[in-house]
Amino acid sequence: MLQVKNIHKKYGALEVLKGIDLTIATGEVVSIVGASGAGKSTLLHILGTLDTADTGEVMFDDKNIARMNAAEMARFRNRHIGFIFQFHNLLPEFTALENVCLPGFLADRPEKEVRQRAEELLTMLHLSHRLDHKPSEMSGGEQQRTAVARALINSPKIIFADEPSGNLDSKNAQELHDIFFRLRNEFNQTFVIVTHNEQLATMADRTLVMKDGQIVEELRVRVD
Repeated sequence: MLQVKNIHKKYGALEVLKGIDLTIATGEVVSIVGASGAGKSTLLHILGTLDTADTGEVMFDDKNIARMNAAEMARFRNRHIGFIFQFHNLLPEFTALENVCLPGFLADRPEKEVRQRAEELLTMLHLSHRLDHKPSEMSGGEQQRTAVARALINSPKIIFADEPSGNLDSKNAQELHDIFFRLRNEFNQTFVIVTHNEQLATMADRTLVMKDGQIVEELRVRVD
């Protein structure tokens, strides 16, 4: 589904990515690990169309996203890509339900359909009692689960997660990790996850180890 060829990225004189080649298949959970400054988040942002590479190709279903203009890329991102970040980035003035609905409304989907899907997702994530609560009225784990629902509202082909459990305690982190793999098993959802959480990284189908802007090792889950 996603193929990356020879990605390079510089910020000024600093070369952050030094020739990345990568393929992601539908239904895979892939973790990316490495020390701070290895280029993990930069790679994730390029894969998720939040940033652009200096050279190289990023292909989604054989479409080169670098050839899209800004409007086409924004539309593609909204309809096909979901994001989960370390800090949930929920809008504080809106309820959980309203936060989850926003990407659906931006995609010009019917309001009734979007609200129904948002309620289904929040219920699936054990948040049916929080539909009308604002972020300040929810725990950290509840806020992050709301962010997961928001990422799923448009049924994206792939979800990119940048340190999704980095701001959670161990119990909520484990619950979030379990949700990712349940979504993969039930809906064949694809995840690419940047993480420092060793447990989450080792649960993935593949773990990519980055160092100095390159993928230096690939570890696959062992199936006996």
